[in-house]
Amino acid sequence: MKSLRLLLRFLTVGGLVLLLLIPLLMIRGLIHDREQYRAQAVERVAQSMAGPQQLVGPLRVVPWKGSRRVNVAGEDGRIEARQELVEGYLLQAPSRLDAGGAIVPDVRRIGLYDVRVFQWQGQVDAQFGPMELPRVDGREYGEPYLVLGLGDVRGLVGTPSLQADGRALELQPGAMALEGKMHGVHARLPSGDGAEAPARALEASRIALKMTLAGTQSLDIVPVADSNHIALQSSWPHPLFGGRFLPNERSIDAGGFRAAWNISSLASAAQTQLQAGDLRLARPAGGGSGYDGDVAGIDSVQLSLVDPVDVYTQADRASKYGILFVVLTFVGFALFELVKRLRIHPLQYLLVGLALAIFFLLLLGLSEHVAFWRAYAVSAAACIGLQFVYLSGVLKSWWRAGAFAVALTALYGALYSLLVSEDNALLMGSLLLFGVLAGIMWVTRRIDWYERAAQLG
Repeated sequence: MKSLRLLLRFLTVGGLVLLLLIPLLMIRGLIHDREQYRAQAVERVAQSMAGPQQLVGPLRVVPWKGSRRVNVAGEDGRIEARQELVEGYLLQAPSRLDAGGAIVPDVRRIGLYDVRVFQWQGQVDAQFGPMELPRVDGREYGEPYLVLGLGDVRGLVGTPSLQADGRALELQPGAMALEGKMHGVHARLPSGDGAEAPARALEASRIALKMTLAGTQSLDIVPVADSNHIALQSSWPHPLFGGRFLPNERSIDAGGFRAAWNISSLASAAQTQLQAGDLRLARPAGGGSGYDGDVAGIDSVQLSLVDPVDVYTQADRASKYGILFVVLTFVGFALFELVKRLRIHPLQYLLVGLALAIFFLLLLGLSEHVAFWRAYAVSAAACIGLQFVYLSGVLKSWWRAGAFAVALTALYGALYSLLVSEDNALLMGSLLLFGVLAGIMWVTRRIDWYERAAQLG
């Protein structure tokens, strides 16, 4: 009977642990809500300034019109041959593309949230080979033009400088025939590049573009040429390289980064995807950029400017260990009850558990205003101090309360080590649990559980 009472007490403590899951889950829900608010702040900046940027091209386009003979059913049901007007275009990608320039980072603040923005001082050089225009009966070719695809045209700062073989071209809004596939700008090519004769070849040409392009958080460059050379640099020391290709060369230090890509059309399907009209950005899901992940899309080089410490990710990771904190603390209480023969009321268990849960709420609130490590230190000190004062009465000794506070300090220190050592979190967490279990087994190795049950009964 007395053993059943001991079992009932353990079940009561276990029920309190499950009860404390409610505030812990509510705190995690609050963290996710704050993440949503931050995503809304990013969206507001993207709507008022410019969103994530994407560069496609430049591309040479030759529109054409023609007619074809089709058989249709007449009013009397007889099959008649008619001429049908059709339109289309020929698309040529560069043989070589060189893109580079400096990315100047900046910050836009919306309420509590900092949104990373940038201006790319871009220089693009594209070389086109000759292009034969096939002879097709009934087809007439129009005036060729260049198309430059952009993720968000509003990001263009000032007037870009565009030249074809040293002659200045005037950029105009819209992607013309490619409007259904992308947003961007276009420029009419000079006369003599194929607009006069229907079967005349476009001559080889070199295109030089200088522009300043503003955007939010990320820049994508699509390697549409046969040979692509991309070189980017910035003073921001925390880049995130994504997309389909990682840099072939890169250097990152406190002063910023430099990165270079050399991509052949043999390694990229961008030209085929461009012809098919699939221009979605291939963003990895959960990449931390705040955008939906696409497992399919056009091949691209992606560069994102990220914050080195994401307070919401850190707070969420910390909250996942909340139930572990509660369990280990309650185990410590149970050991005091067994070893020191103290009676601790379930309500006292509950109050201490709530103090542990409040730590994660304090951590979230403070980390939005100060550095994460400072928020962690202040939150931990406040909760440990509160429990030290409270437990001095519960355990009827300042020394016992002090010992418990030291144990909590070690526990908070171990949690912080798990947070900052993400790569070794599993190993460190496993060693922590093993050490705690070994300590419990060592302390209780000589306890006569039947005798303790009789004393508690």
